[in-house]
Amino acid sequence: MENQVKAMPQYKRILLKLSGESLAGPGGQGIDPAMLNTYAEEIRSLTRHGIEVGVVLGGGNIFRGLQGMGKGVDRVQGDYMGMLATVINSMALQSALEALEVQATVLSGMPIEPVAKKMNRRDATALLEAGQVVIMAGGTGNPFFTTDSAAALRGVEIRADVLLKGTRVDGVYTADPEKDPGARKYDTLSFDQAYRENLRIMDLTAFTLCRENDLPIIVFNINKKGILYEMLVEGKVAGTLVSN
Repeated sequence: MENQVKAMPQYKRILLKLSGESLAGPGGQGIDPAMLNTYAEEIRSLTRHGIEVGVVLGGGNIFRGLQGMGKGVDRVQGDYMGMLATVINSMALQSALEALEVQATVLSGMPIEPVAKKMNRRDATALLEAGQVVIMAGGTGNPFFTTDSAAALRGVEIRADVLLKGTRVDGVYTADPEKDPGARKYDTLSFDQAYRENLRIMDLTAFTLCRENDLPIIVFNINKKGILYEMLVEGKVAGTLVSN
C-alpha cells in the first residue's frame, strides 16, 4: 500500500458522481426523500464555502438499461430509458436543493426541453462560476455508455479539479470488502497501478478518460454523514485517491 497523504488537496471545482441506488429507499427502488435531502444538505455545505459543484446521477433506482434486455427491451431502447431515469433523479435533486435555497440547474445529454436544456460546456461552466449547482443528466446522450463514463466526460468538459465517486465502501480495496474480510484498502493509487491490478474503480472508458485528461478520482463512502464537508472544506483525508 502507498503511504497516506497528510491532507486533502484543495479543490475549487468538483464533479460528484452518485449512483441511482444511493437515492433509493430500503427496497432499493424509487427515491427516498430522506436520502435526497441528506445529499442536498451535503452539497449545500460545499457551495457555502465557494466550492463549485457539478453532479452526475445514475438511474439504477428507476431503470437500468441492461436489465431491460432480460425483459424484452432492446438494448438501445433500454439505454435511453435509463438516461430518462437519470433525468428524473436529477430533477428530484434540483428540487431538494432549491428547497434549501441552493440554486441548481439541470442540463441534459439529450435534448429534453422544457425539463432541461441541452448540456454544453460553456453554459455549464458559466452556471458553476455564478455559484449554481449544475446537475448533468441524460448520460452522454448516447446508448452503450454508463453514467460513470458520463461523469468522466462531464468532469473533463467542465475542467473539474477532481471526480468524486460516492460508493457504499470507504475506498478502493484489494478485493470486495463486503465479501472478503481480509481485503486491504488503498489510500492512494496511480492510474497505472489500478489498471495493472485490474481494480474495478470505474468502467474502462471512464477510467481512461480520467487518466488521459489528468482528472484525479476519489472513491469514498457517500453514506458517511458530513463526508463531503470533511474532505473538501476541512481537508481531511478520506477514501482512496487515484491519480497520475
